[in-house]
Amino acid sequence: MTARALPVVPRRERTANAAALIACAAAVAVLAACSLAVGVGRLSLSDPAASWDLISQSRLPRTVALILAGAAMAICGVVMQMLTRNRFVEPSTAGTTESAAFGLLIATLVAPGLPIWAKMLFGTAAAVAGTALFISILRAVPMRNVLIVPLIGLMLGGIISSVTTFIAYQGNLSQGLGAWMSADLSGVVKGRYEMLWLLALVVIAVWIMADRFTVAGLGEDFTTNLGLNHRRVMTIGLSLVALATSVVVIIVGAIPFLGLIVPNIVALFIGDNIRRAIPWVAFLGSGIVLACDIVGRLVRYPYEVPLGVVMGIAGSLIFLILLLKRSTPVD
Repeated sequence: MTARALPVVPRRERTANAAALIACAAAVAVLAACSLAVGVGRLSLSDPAASWDLISQSRLPRTVALILAGAAMAICGVVMQMLTRNRFVEPSTAGTTESAAFGLLIATLVAPGLPIWAKMLFGTAAAVAGTALFISILRAVPMRNVLIVPLIGLMLGGIISSVTTFIAYQGNLSQGLGAWMSADLSGVVKGRYEMLWLLALVVIAVWIMADRFTVAGLGEDFTTNLGLNHRRVMTIGLSLVALATSVVVIIVGAIPFLGLIVPNIVALFIGDNIRRAIPWVAFLGSGIVLACDIVGRLVRYPYEVPLGVVMGIAGSLIFLILLLKRSTPVD
């Protein structure tokens, strides 16, 4: 993917974009309200204390977790696609998610008593290493088609996942690994989701670095000519992606394909400027995750279908459509 400069947006178009963005935010607010109203247990006006306890202890933390995780993972997809210059790269197609799960597993085996934040550091370090390995492979393999990049990422992720599964089986941790690799928010309650607020800091950091990421997407030579350290920008971007991925995996679980489909949809209307696209990507990512979670809670009520299953079905279908439509060579 090659970033392109955007023309100056006319005032009338800016007004229309702002109105559309407000409408998108309103849609997310409606979905959030539906998320608060849906689930096991009834809200009753006759017993406001019990209703508030249900909302504050379970449904509100779950809704906030969905919004934060959806926005952060979608934005991570934008960053990875810009830095790798390929539309089909995101944490679940670059081995980042599988590497984070591997790091969390090793931390659990080596020091099971570690606090969550320490395990998160292990997951982040492994995710950075896995993503760096993915990029190293891309540099060593001649790329003649955009489809090669996600295929390499999926194969790398499959290898890492296989090793992780074997180690988990030997260590009797298969159940924990399954929870990390399949997003299931039924266990997200008050006191077990607060670390997700780190994702807000990641989003802010991406916003601050947005212009640098956009320039880095133009290539190493162009970035260097503009006075930026291309390697440093790449390291910061991939570290932010790794941190967000490890936090989401350990608290929520892996959310497949979200960082792939959302940036591609937004790019059709906004272009490749990260700073301009971030609000759209955040709202759309949160909205899709909220909608999929609501579907998962209703399709077999009072039982739940994990978010990862619903998102995997929807995301894989959209992913296949994008693969079939995009077959141009990499620039």
